[in-house]
Amino acid sequence: MTADALADALRRGPFHVALRTAIEHRGLSLARLRAHLSRIEVSVAESTLSYWQRGLRHPDMPHALTAVRGLETVLGLPTDSLVVLIGPRQRGNRARKPSASFAELVVAGPTTRELLAQLGVDPERCNAGLELQMTHERVTIAADRTQGRIDTRLVSIAREPGIDRYVAVYHGEPGCDIERVRVTAGDGCRLGRVRRREICVAFELMFDRRLAEGDTVVLSYAVDDSSGLECPGYFRIFREPSGPFLLQLELPPADLPARCVQEVRTNDLRPPSVSQDLYCDRGYVVSAYYSGVDRGIAGIALEWPQNPANPAVHPVP
Repeated sequence: MTADALADALRRGPFHVALRTAIEHRGLSLARLRAHLSRIEVSVAESTLSYWQRGLRHPDMPHALTAVRGLETVLGLPTDSLVVLIGPRQRGNRARKPSASFAELVVAGPTTRELLAQLGVDPERCNAGLELQMTHERVTIAADRTQGRIDTRLVSIAREPGIDRYVAVYHGEPGCDIERVRVTAGDGCRLGRVRRREICVAFELMFDRRLAEGDTVVLSYAVDDSSGLECPGYFRIFREPSGPFLLQLELPPADLPARCVQEVRTNDLRPPSVSQDLYCDRGYVVSAYYSGVDRGIAGIALEWPQNPANPAVHPVP
């Protein structure tokens, strides 16, 4: 990589091209670059550097300013040569739509706000420091049509440094006994405080450490709802656009639903904006895959036959 090519990249941008060119010109691996930054007391995750140089993420100002100035120092670049390339995207970040409130999405929104307040969480900024990349949920439906265990796995990236927890909310069906709902922490976290009221339970999933910006966190947890109510389906709330969502329901082989429908709704009172019939596989599992989701609720609705002894069986391909 020639000095002329580097000068041209710094002059023209964009940021990720200039950064990648400077790294190549300096002849450093990302691991060595991170080590050099650490020596001048600048902490940046190697994954963040990778995202920045590939243009998959952009430094989020103002807290990324120290890191970018550190890069200029380590890479031997003129002062502000990288900083000035952040400006246009910074303005775009500020224009990003705010997350939807719980009240906009679910009837139980006010109760959810109260529970989050008990945990010291601003409902409007709940998990705002984490960018959800992927969600996988598997729900077990018991032989008596009740919802059993929900196993959830999330992959997120830290938008800012210092994040040490994920706050989750579970909404049971009307008439459920929320005291019977049990939460278990799985990979990448431990259970923190739990608060319950009416049909809602809010709980903390604590990380082992505080995250640096750009860190990837993978966590899992399970919710067991033994309320004994017939399961009408399962939906997950998305307060902002997210990456892929895979939802799988394990159905009772002896009593299959008459219909399974993949749905998307803007809130839990509106009719679905997306509705598509689903079919269970030979293992009696029905799956709904979303390559991406917008703000709203997404999931699978179930319609049960009136006569459990003679259910309308889904065709199995």
